Amino acid sequence: MADKIKKSEQEWRKELTPQQYHITREKGTEPPFTGQYNKSYEDGVYRCVCCGNELFRSDEKFDSGTGWPSFCAPAAKENVLTETDQSHGMARTEVMCNQCGAHLGHVFPDGPRPTGLRYCINSTSLDFQRKKPRT
Repeated sequence: MADKIKKSEQEWRKELTPQQYHITREKGTEPPFTGQYNKSYEDGVYRCVCCGNELFRSDEKFDSGTGWPSFCAPAAKENVLTETDQSHGMARTEVMCNQCGAHLGHVFPDGPRPTGLRYCINSTSLDFQRKKPRT
């Protein structure tokens, strides 16, 4: 794992779009069924829009019907960080990038086997890198 990335709020604002900043730095949420990766099933890797950290792979993506891209596991456990989120009058588990602290979404215990987890992630927090076909 690379060193943790620490930037000022001003630096983040300069590098990110207003929506990316709101989702990743202010813990916002995009409306359901609006994200560019909700119904995308191309082969590749989903990286953190803030720092490029590899977060999820298309092999672990599934249609949860919730309106957000959903994954049953991260690309590597050490690439994401989770902590309890008690905002909005409920207890949930927030998912963040372990390299830069970006808010990604939440994880729930209602996913498919074998993990039983559903990482419900904002498209805005992701940057997709398409897998190159073999030649």
